[in-house]
Parts: sequence; C-alpha cells; structure tokens
Amino acid sequence: MLKKHEIGKVWAGHPVGFAFLTQGGQQFIAYYDAERRLTVASRELGSDAWRYQLLPSTTGWDSHNYLTMVIDDDNHIHLSGNMHCVPLIYFRTTRPLDISSFEQVPAMVGSEEKRCTYPRFLRGAQNELIFAYRDGQSGSGNDIYNVYDLKTRQWRRLLDQPLTDGKGLMNAYCAGPKAGPDGYFHLCWMWRDTYKCETNHNLSYARSRDLRHWETADGQPVTLPMTLETPGLIVDPTPREFSGMINMGFTIGFDAEQRVILSYHKYDAQGNSQIYNARREGDRWNIVQTSDWDWRWEFTGGGCVPCEVSGDAVRPTDDGFLAQGYRNREKGSGTWKLDPQTLKPVGKIAIERDKMPADWSKVQGTFPGLQVKSVRSTADDGSDVIYLLRWETMPVNRDRPRPEPWPEPSTLTLWEVRGKI
Repeated sequence: MLKKHEIGKVWAGHPVGFAFLTQGGQQFIAYYDAERRLTVASRELGSDAWRYQLLPSTTGWDSHNYLTMVIDDDNHIHLSGNMHCVPLIYFRTTRPLDISSFEQVPAMVGSEEKRCTYPRFLRGAQNELIFAYRDGQSGSGNDIYNVYDLKTRQWRRLLDQPLTDGKGLMNAYCAGPKAGPDGYFHLCWMWRDTYKCETNHNLSYARSRDLRHWETADGQPVTLPMTLETPGLIVDPTPREFSGMINMGFTIGFDAEQRVILSYHKYDAQGNSQIYNARREGDRWNIVQTSDWDWRWEFTGGGCVPCEVSGDAVRPTDDGFLAQGYRNREKGSGTWKLDPQTLKPVGKIAIERDKMPADWSKVQGTFPGLQVKSVRSTADDGSDVIYLLRWETMPVNRDRPRPEPWPEPSTLTLWEVRGKI
C-alpha cells in the first residue's frame, strides 16, 4: 500500500453504492454521509486537501439508491442516483471539475421522468454521452435512453421510443449495453413479471452498432421497442416463475474468436442452482451448464436480495483457454479454467493479486453484522496506481428500516495501491 486517506464518516445502516472517478489529475467521490446526505468530495492527485459539497438529496433505507457519476468532454461532472421509482434526481456542474458549482437539473427531457430507477451513464459509438434508466417499476417498466449535446448542454432522446417495453405486464432487467471486440454493443436481459424476484424468465439478447439500430444475433433488424414477442431475441426460454434466474449475477463476455458468451444462473433439472454459459455458434445458441453443484439458492419476494450465486464474464487467457470467476455462498468462489470448445471447467486459475494489508478485509467496527464494501478507480494517465474506496456497512435488508440500535457511522477511506487488484 502506498497511502491511505480518511475521507469522512458514512452511514452504515445499509449498503448503497458510491461513485468514484479519477480523471484530469483529480478524484471525485459521491457518497452518503453519516446523516445519509448526498455528498461529493474531491482532491488534486498527490494532495491531502479534500473539498466537500453537500447536495440537496437524502437517502432512506433503499439499497437500490446507488450513485453514478461521469465527466463529459468539456469536463463538467454529471451525477445521478438516490432513485427507486421516484422523480429524476440529477445534478451537473456549471464550471469544469468544480464540485462547488453543482446545480440540480429538474428535468432532462421532461417526460417519462416521474418513476426513475437504475440510472447509468455510458458512451456511444461516437463517444457521445448517453444516460439510461428505467421508467416504471418491477413488472411494468421501459428502458429509456437519452443523449447529451455538448454545445447546447441539453439532453434529448437517443431513441424515439423505449428500447424495451414490458407492455404493462413485465419489465426487462438488462446487462449492458457492452461494447464488444467485434464492433457491436451487446445487450442481454431477462424479463420479470412482478416485483417478486422469482418471476424472472426468458433470457434474451440483441446487438447494435450505434445503440440506435438493433438486430438479432443473426443480423435481422429489430423494430423497437423490443418486447417478449419480438422474434429472434430469446436465448433461453425458461419458465415464467421459479426458473432460478434473477436480475443479478448475469453478464456478457467473449471468447478468443470474439463470439459473445452470456453468463447467468438458473435451476437445473434437479432444481439446483447452476451457472450456464450461452455462446452464439453459427446460427444458434449453444447453452452449456458449466457448474455442477448440489445446492439450491431459493429466493422469493421483493426488495434488494443478497447475491448468493454469480458468474463473471468469460474472457480468453494467454494460454488458449477461457477464464470465468464464480461465487457460490455454499460452495465457495474461485476462477475456472474453461475448455474453449466445451465451456466446461478443466481446472482452476490462481489469480495474481497484490497483497493487501491485513486491516483491508478485517472489519474494524464492533457492531455485529458489519461488512466491508469497496469501489475501485484507476487514473487516466497510464499510472499503475489503483485507488480503492473502502467503508463498512450492514448487509441489505430488503429495503426495509432496521430497528434501532443502528451501527455508528463508519469511516470512508481511500487506499492507494500499486499493481493489479
């Protein structure tokens, strides 16, 4: 470890994702302070002097209310979050890289902004800044995409209609869009019929060159919005309820031939939870059960659910195999070495990581149940220094208030580490 900074005290009663950027020789952290108030901290790299800015937004008990932040090509900072089926919450600086100039912007486009969830910023094919979110709720929602005009500092719709539409009967939970090595943006999703997490079903896929025009895996154009009935999109037609799929722990990867691989989990024929990999091979999806576990993750109901099974994106290795990280609450975690032909494990891979100080993973607080949370960031100057944001908090509680007593606020710290993490 090179250095450790104490940023401030943060709420520890339930976990919510923080945003962390290192860009232009500066660092920016958006978090909820000890009173659950939205706060932004910034510093010049190499300096111990932090600046702080409180913003007019306070979070409750909902672990959906993560924060997301991006810097545009004019160095203005955009920040959104603290949203779960509520009106849009969005801030933007009026001066480049100056957190004291944050202003709340009441609307982006002005319509379909009353029930927002899952905000995210991404870059398009021409590096344009895009903002995506869900309009609606679990079981009844649409995916909306906006694009930013640097000259006018205004947002407009990227698409004339939602990307996906549950038609009032369901909503899509998406992984991506992810820019692939083949020049496409790849998107996979599962449909969910109600707020109950056991109603996820029908893993689906589409791709696009520009995020505007979409097509099936075999190149057939798709008319937007994409629905459950749109031909050619379903990869794995699972049952509508208790399929074992859930809208977490699924992702998009690629093999050495740039073929897309969708990783997800569902129940096998015996009812056990397994990780599956679906690879596009020619004109079909080859679906492979990669794990072989004798344990079932049973999940039901609403609210944030602790993730107990997940598989990482598949990636090629230097020695001609594929690698995939995995986690199972009962069976442990690790990284499989996959046969590139069968997608079956042929061994394990020892991932080289820098040795962290002993107090990194050791919980410092004394309140029962505290866990370590972290976010990482890298500089844009080619440095091999990795920055890790660390704090402690209680686990998710299905978005319900915990009875008192609550844990004391924990310390938000920034760790500077050199090398791979």
